Amino acid sequence: MRNLGRRGIAAGMMAGTIVRVATCRCGQLQATCTGEPVRVSVCHCLDCQKRSGSAFAVQARWPHADVTLAGEFTEWSHTADSGSRATFRFCPRCGATVTFAIAALPGLTGVPVGAFADPQFPPPAFSVYEARMHSWVAIVGADVERWD
Repeated sequence: MRNLGRRGIAAGMMAGTIVRVATCRCGQLQATCTGEPVRVSVCHCLDCQKRSGSAFAVQARWPHADVTLAGEFTEWSHTADSGSRATFRFCPRCGATVTFAIAALPGLTGVPVGAFADPQFPPPAFSVYEARMHSWVAIVGADVERWD
């Protein structure tokens, strides 16, 4: 088990704290995230579009100490078109990204929301790089903060 912080918390509720588990497609790599995410956002940048294979990506972030990885992973680092360095951790078997960290948000681990397979996951509060948003995409919500 690769510990990015807190250890040994099972999925579900523990002592009033919510615990969510994200997995890769084959299930061998898991990220256990303790507590509520500090940020949930939609990103329309070209790098996130490539990473997600979609027109945008939705991710949640926790402090590094609240995320524990279990299973084998490969790391790959890349400088995004924003100039920020990002490090991705993905399953070497199925290729799915399970966590990532970007220099622009130090101390936080990002997890693709789809890796939780939870339709009840909290909605995004931020929509960023909207200048690159596809014309047919609409991110709804009166409280969503929008950045170009």
